[in-house]
Amino acid sequence: MKPLLLIDVDGPLNPYGAKPERRPAGYTTHRMRPEGWREKKPLRVWLNPGHGGELLLLADRFELVWATTWKGEANRWLAPPLGLPELPYIDWPVMHGRSPRGTFWKTRYVLDYAAGRPFAWVDDEITELDREFVEQKHLAAALLLRIDHRIGLTGPDFVALEEWVAAL
Repeated sequence: MKPLLLIDVDGPLNPYGAKPERRPAGYTTHRMRPEGWREKKPLRVWLNPGHGGELLLLADRFELVWATTWKGEANRWLAPPLGLPELPYIDWPVMHGRSPRGTFWKTRYVLDYAAGRPFAWVDDEITELDREFVEQKHLAAALLLRIDHRIGLTGPDFVALEEWVAAL
């Protein structure tokens, strides 16, 4: 069984924190209306088409899973422009709820989903508290890779993922 690669969207794939008037190099602009979007104007999402190819290369070694508030809508809105197939996703029981010991609200659900399997997780809201919590509660190998929400995934992030899975 392959280890999981849990993929957040906003931050790692959509560097929403970049300057609004300046799209980061290599990214294309997409206008999307996911189900929960209530604004009149569509949501602006920046995606780097190269990330899809990088993730597909990792799919030989990982099981790719959406770990995003987009949930299954990531397959409708994000997978096609990235050239990704439909992926499983974490169906968060509660979003933005209370979390144990100051951890990010997703962390306990990530552990539930992983169910003892090794996993790597890319997200822009991972903290040291999350790393400590996972180390205490999860017996298998885990890599929590915090991604800068102004930059998104970069070459060194993909190298870190490849090196981590190769070392398992």
